[in-house]
Amino acid sequence: MSVVSSVCCYCGTGCGVLIEADYGKITGVRGDPAHPANHGKLCTKGATLALSAAASSGRALHPELRADKASPRQRVSWDAALDHAAEKFRAVIREHGPDAVAFYISGQLTTEAYYVFNKLAKGLIGTNNVDTNSRLCMSSAVAGYKATLGADAPPGCYEDIDHAGTIFIAGSNTAYAHPILFRRIEAARQANPDLKLIVVDPRRTDTANEADLHLAILPGTDVALFHAMLNVMLWEELIDRDAIAAHTEGWEKLRETVREYTPEKVATLCGVAAADIVQAARWFAKGPTLSLYCQGLNQSSCGVDKNAALINLHLATGQIGKPGASPLSLTGQPNAMGGREVGGMANLLSAHRDLANPEHRAEVARLWGVDSVPEQPGKTAVEMFEAVKSGEIKAIWIASTNPAQSMPHQALIHEALQTAEFVVVQEAFADTETVQFADLLLPASSWGETDGTMTNSERRISRVRAAVPPPGEARADWAIATEFARRLLPEQGVRLFPYESAEAVFNEHRETTRGRDLDITGLSYAMLDAGPQQWPFPAGAPLGKPRLCTDGVFPTESGRARFYDAPYRPVAEPIDARYPLHLNTGRLRDQWHGMSRTGLVARLFAHVEEPLLSMNGKDMERRQLHDGDLVRVKSRRGSLVIKVQASEEMRGGQGFIPMHWGGRFMTGMGVNTLTLDTFDPVSRQPELKHAAVQVEKAILPYRRAIMRRGDGAALLRLAQSFLGRFDYATAVLTGRDNTVLVFQAASVGPLPESLVQEMDAAFGLDDPLLTMSYQDARRGIWKKVRVEGGVIAGARLSGETAARDWLKNLIAEGASAVEVRSWLLAPVEQPPAGKAGRGHIVCNCLNVAEPDIVAAIAAGADLAALQTTLKCGTECGSCVPELKRLIASNRAAA
Repeated sequence: MSVVSSVCCYCGTGCGVLIEADYGKITGVRGDPAHPANHGKLCTKGATLALSAAASSGRALHPELRADKASPRQRVSWDAALDHAAEKFRAVIREHGPDAVAFYISGQLTTEAYYVFNKLAKGLIGTNNVDTNSRLCMSSAVAGYKATLGADAPPGCYEDIDHAGTIFIAGSNTAYAHPILFRRIEAARQANPDLKLIVVDPRRTDTANEADLHLAILPGTDVALFHAMLNVMLWEELIDRDAIAAHTEGWEKLRETVREYTPEKVATLCGVAAADIVQAARWFAKGPTLSLYCQGLNQSSCGVDKNAALINLHLATGQIGKPGASPLSLTGQPNAMGGREVGGMANLLSAHRDLANPEHRAEVARLWGVDSVPEQPGKTAVEMFEAVKSGEIKAIWIASTNPAQSMPHQALIHEALQTAEFVVVQEAFADTETVQFADLLLPASSWGETDGTMTNSERRISRVRAAVPPPGEARADWAIATEFARRLLPEQGVRLFPYESAEAVFNEHRETTRGRDLDITGLSYAMLDAGPQQWPFPAGAPLGKPRLCTDGVFPTESGRARFYDAPYRPVAEPIDARYPLHLNTGRLRDQWHGMSRTGLVARLFAHVEEPLLSMNGKDMERRQLHDGDLVRVKSRRGSLVIKVQASEEMRGGQGFIPMHWGGRFMTGMGVNTLTLDTFDPVSRQPELKHAAVQVEKAILPYRRAIMRRGDGAALLRLAQSFLGRFDYATAVLTGRDNTVLVFQAASVGPLPESLVQEMDAAFGLDDPLLTMSYQDARRGIWKKVRVEGGVIAGARLSGETAARDWLKNLIAEGASAVEVRSWLLAPVEQPPAGKAGRGHIVCNCLNVAEPDIVAAIAAGADLAALQTTLKCGTECGSCVPELKRLIASNRAAA
């Protein structure tokens, strides 16, 4: 067995992992205790990476090409695939110009792959139409840093958590989205009981539940809140006038603006108490204060204003460049930072150069050995797909991302991909929503199979190493782009793309940073092999810099930071009589983005097992809704049918659907069929976090459930072919040692006989020798249970599904059919004695269920006792906030 160190491929925390491999297969993963980002800890997603790596049936294994839109793709050789792609792109460029092609890439890519794609588009082809899904998560943070501090360079580091007197979390459910960092916050609070935690979030999330002060503002009112806090600081003389005078500019104009934002006036606007705004301002000013923020600020039509208004608070109180004091944006993807370093966006150039600066364009052209870099900014994410839809962009190359699930206004995205003359999808997973639109599918290597580097939220660069070769014919992303460049324009391509290794790409990228704010000329693969390093790290430096701007000098023309003066602007789509509810989107604890990887691991569905709309209980009462009812959620762009549940997290007038659910797991195009594509005028980041919606009960009384044990990826692929045949249907996985597909559907009445037979045959429920059957034709009830070797292997319940939950548990456990034979087809919600299900899983790492935890609490257990006896909360710790909540709620009830 070999052990290889690498980096987790999920959030931007950049956790180090040790990959165990044997005979070319990844067999285990554990946290790297030597990595400074996580010190050996992993969240539930990272801890199960070996399981997703083992799901080989879900992978793209061979290049596939289709002759036309109506034909299925067929397997072809790499030579045929890349030659065809080169000819298609050449033809489009020849007839329509270089701006008729585009590349949409991903924060999942290594820095080296990002660099090659950027050079391919801007240096070889001559178009700036290269953008990334980081546009959806980080571009407002980038623009906010540049507008205030002068560069896209987060000035703080994770160590500031340990030195902070106040931690201010805005627009981030850190406990879910960046759980390892939240563990560090918990440890810091335990070490320093005086440390204050302030959380700004419309929902009472697990993060907010831990706060000393939760500001449950109305959606989109962040700028007003931050201005009101600055108003308090101004009137109570909590600002640092010396720091303002010595190191900033623009204060006078901002000061006049915030005078109008009194706590009393803003309290009504934000929906929080004026006294809480005052308290937040005092704690923030006392400091040292570390601000952590993510999509709640970024995914907005005024996201730059939100980011910059928060940074204003740091500048006004002199809280930048000191231990414990910094604005630190939390990156949404593992290498969104690395992509920005190499200029992998439509308005950037390598090494934080500005596309609009002619000197910067000339520098990059000289470094690359090309005549020029195009001057016209490229299309950003939303604009790019609008241009594909209109025909302005004819050919698009999509790498390691899933816009047919993740982009807003999904109807537009699907129409664009159907309209495009030529779509290349370079992807590791074969069943993503975007793959269905691919004219050419190129199989890419995935986590644990490729070499390179990635940069995390604190500017720390880590080595990514291959532990095993990629399956089938999959290749590294940088290598695919390099080979395409050589074929597209052979003479120039061979000269500009001579790379034979990821290290060769890194070395060229390194040279482009010389003298820049992110200078890494002192780094090499050999040095990074010894341990991750923070930039800047120029040649001759002994170490990188954990904190920036420590001397009060900022990378602006004047050397001074700039206060950002912008008024509060409301959400792009306000609620009204027709669409009266605010819809918020966000993350689940155990899933990630579009679930192309985590959606293959059955145990990661244990905490939340299906798509749900969370609403305030009073809002449900007014609509005569109960938990588990089906509702139709409708926005101005589309609608979906989903189950509803009451949630104490939600205040009245608001709803929440996790961002992860797309067309692979439910009927329709998923949550982003509802979201709008209005974007920030500076960052071009769309307002994915908020939409105005209406909710009404969906009358679909005929319920159906199919449960089948087997290969999760193969079963999901099979289920997806049926999702669109129902008004409501979901397909998810469950189980731990065994994987079980759970397909649920609802319709107005019983299904056509032909569809029943088709589905029975597809899921292996049509063999009378292997199935028990019960049918009541008059009532439309028909049930089947498949038994293999005496073990329950599958079931289908139609017209009456009371036994679904306990039956799926028996299938997942591989239970014997003999002991429960007389119960299997009975219309009972409770299983036979001794066969009760585990219940809701709280601790996914150690498979600890809520009933066991509640029983221990009833017997007097506190958190320490739960951790000692049941061991929950002792691995990744992601469940600790929920454990605390269960302790509090059950003691209050007692």
